[in-house]
Amino acid sequence: MRFNLVNLGIIVSLVLISNARAHHSHGNYQMTEYTHLEGVVQEMYWINPHAWIYLEVVDSGNNSAVWALETAGASRLSNIGLSRDTVKEGDTISVRCHQLRDGSNGCLLGFLKPEDGEEKLWD
Repeated sequence: MRFNLVNLGIIVSLVLISNARAHHSHGNYQMTEYTHLEGVVQEMYWINPHAWIYLEVVDSGNNSAVWALETAGASRLSNIGLSRDTVKEGDTISVRCHQLRDGSNGCLLGFLKPEDGEEKLWD
């Protein structure tokens, strides 16, 4: 009986670990190259499991588009020295991110540089 409970525990643990790993896949992003963007922060959601920044970007034709930038979660960002006040709505920032494979306005944020600061990792 005890052997069966141990095996059950191992199986449940492996299933949970594989689900957590699948959740954090970056397969929907073009991970081999960076997209460079500069714009004004419209919204910032400091949440887990992933924080989000919505960035308004104006292109050379004066057309505006909002990009959704997925970052690490609030806990991870805090652990690497960032806070809710690092980036706020209305701030102008530049980023290097991995764009969605389908070409839509979404990115996995790699690096962020505030207007008057230094570039930092956000993943």
